[in-house]
Amino acid sequence: MSVDVHYTQSGPEGAPPLVLAGSLGTTVRMWEPQVAALSARFRVIAMDHRGHGRSPAPDGPYTMADLGGDVVRLLDRLGIERAHYAGLSIGGMVGQWLGVHASDRLDRLALLATSPYAGPPTAWHDRAALVRAQGASAVADTVVGRWFTPGYARTHPDEAALLRDQIAATDPEGYAGCCEAVAGHDVRRDLPAVTAPTLVVGGADDPATPVEGHADLIAERVPGARLVVLDDAAHLLSWQHSAAVNTLLADHFST
Repeated sequence: MSVDVHYTQSGPEGAPPLVLAGSLGTTVRMWEPQVAALSARFRVIAMDHRGHGRSPAPDGPYTMADLGGDVVRLLDRLGIERAHYAGLSIGGMVGQWLGVHASDRLDRLALLATSPYAGPPTAWHDRAALVRAQGASAVADTVVGRWFTPGYARTHPDEAALLRDQIAATDPEGYAGCCEAVAGHDVRRDLPAVTAPTLVVGGADDPATPVEGHADLIAERVPGARLVVLDDAAHLLSWQHSAAVNTLLADHFST
């Protein structure tokens, strides 16, 4: 069942709507660099996944259909028939689900640092069990270690700490439930059904969703998709390379 997720909104009311959905363990604050840059041209709607930030955390497990249904419900609440959508990591997985199952609600789609299949389900079920037992802080250091290249993490310790704290503060059931949604995510055979014009962005140094077998597979199977690989970029490339990502998103969604 869909829930009413928390969101923030900025930009002109009559501008093209753009929904932003982030990585596992983040809140709307993850998108601050994009909101600041894109609000002049778009009605930017940043959302917290269920179980994250200020969104409700129903009992898990969740499915990608649950998370995608939350986006559709949000559009309905806001009276938006169609919107652009940009998602990173699990947000990009939700975007793929929307592209396959709710194409009538999408204009253009951007999939950042994400995957059509994020590896063996057992690893995600194990992470869910760990977080339920010990809280999201048990995985926070490991996760942030994948988000930035080592050089960036050394020179931007305050930013790494800010995002680590977001993970640690995530509701354990919400984090675990979303892990279980990732465990069940496999759209490799479904990607040719995506009709929204799609931009795929990968990080050349992303250890979580490497370009090979993840971003390049999406771009290969989504008809007409464009792939951009950012050098010196790990998983949270929207933060580390915000200027480049902002330009890519603005160009893609303005076409």
